[in-house]
Amino acid sequence: MDPVRCGWCKGDTLYEAYHDQEWGVPVKDDALLFEFLVLETFQAGLSWITILKRRENFRIAFDHFDYQKIATYPESKIQNLLQDEGIIRNKLKVRATVTNAIAYMAIQKEFGSFSNYIWQFVNNEPIKNKVINYKDAPANTPISDKISTDLKKRGFKFVGSTIIYAFMQATGMVNDHQIDCFRYTKV
Repeated sequence: MDPVRCGWCKGDTLYEAYHDQEWGVPVKDDALLFEFLVLETFQAGLSWITILKRRENFRIAFDHFDYQKIATYPESKIQNLLQDEGIIRNKLKVRATVTNAIAYMAIQKEFGSFSNYIWQFVNNEPIKNKVINYKDAPANTPISDKISTDLKKRGFKFVGSTIIYAFMQATGMVNDHQIDCFRYTKV
């Protein structure tokens, strides 16, 4: 018998694996935090499964999310990315990834790590919500509003409150697993 899972991932093995192994697990590693930030940026206006199915293509196209390398991408690399059918070829999002890599490193310099910066917004502890049905989970919160505003002031693009809340869910800053989900007590 399959374990009880959040309703949003049921029926797709890729979605279920992501849910079971990654979603909501607290992430403190700067490299992985940047990967999630990039993927959430590209997810804006699309379904998460669309991004998940192209995740490996994104890794290859964006040099395994090496933000130091991405920050120095020349125009020729940006043009190559815009021709890459394996990713989402959105000019604004591709350029935002370069801009965000630069801003990301500025935060690291100021705070010692991006993890130090981002986790301070939740007092370094995941927020544990009591979601009964995934459809009732919020799309944004006052905390995601605050983070979004601060990131924008620091030069980030495509970091609206809804994108940031999805980032918070993915990286375990907030636990929005349904309370009957087998992962709720594990993350």
